[in-house]
Amino acid sequence: MGKIIINNILRYPVFIVLQVFFFKNIGYYNLAAPFPYVLFLLLLPIGISNFPLYLIGLITGITIDIFYDTLGIHAAACIVLCAFRIFFHNITLDRKFDKSFITPTLSVMGFKWFASYAFLGVFIHHLFLFFLEVFSFQNISITLLSTLMSSIFTFSLILLISLFFYKKKSRILE
Repeated sequence: MGKIIINNILRYPVFIVLQVFFFKNIGYYNLAAPFPYVLFLLLLPIGISNFPLYLIGLITGITIDIFYDTLGIHAAACIVLCAFRIFFHNITLDRKFDKSFITPTLSVMGFKWFASYAFLGVFIHHLFLFFLEVFSFQNISITLLSTLMSSIFTFSLILLISLFFYKKKSRILE
């Protein structure tokens, strides 16, 4: 358990620095912007209780908000992502995983589970983020297109990062 905590403490500044100093300036015609920092929240251990999870999500979102000059938009989207994460784990995993500190990576959980988990989480995060940013249903088609394009872009980056750190192990889910 100590190794998992150390890994997450080290993973946090890496994702924040990459997001702020590298991915902040990458985009595609204001339609697609990558936010791979959400992988940090997705990779937190399965057995983490709700209060620390929401607190970590809030701190992560506020940190990104500080560097992006947004007023709590990323923090709110991270809280929604944490709520989705709890819901997804409850409906897809057995009760025996509730107290386990397994990190839900691609190599541990398998491709189908991880891909659906990551894409749905990224899509919900981005949907909430972009609708809060626009705060209007005036140009809903552009907002939805931007959400979809950014989700695909972010999901592709998350898969690349996950494949880069892929370790051949026995799968929990197949």
